[in-house]
Amino acid sequence: MATDFQKRVWDAISQIPKGRVTTYKAIAKHLDSNAVRAVGTAVGKNPYAPDVPCHRVVRSDGTIGNYSGEGGVSAKIKLLSDEGVVVEGAKIADFEDICYCY
Repeated sequence: MATDFQKRVWDAISQIPKGRVTTYKAIAKHLDSNAVRAVGTAVGKNPYAPDVPCHRVVRSDGTIGNYSGEGGVSAKIKLLSDEGVVVEGAKIADFEDICYCY
């Protein structure tokens, strides 16, 4: 059963526009929390992917991070690429320009 915090994280993820990314830290801040790791745990437990687009959540330095969905990180990169997000190596190109900060 999902916690209220997890539901709030999933709601925040739902707000990320297609072709944009945000960070675990930005979600925590949006939720008025310092629990960045708990955000990461909630993102990893998202049962509604890809409708709740957890693939749009990356690390604060613009690197891809993990992906618990089928196909792992390769699938995350493909989902992002399909939305027009350019990934170079394991990092989002133009990260600062496409980062969604609520």
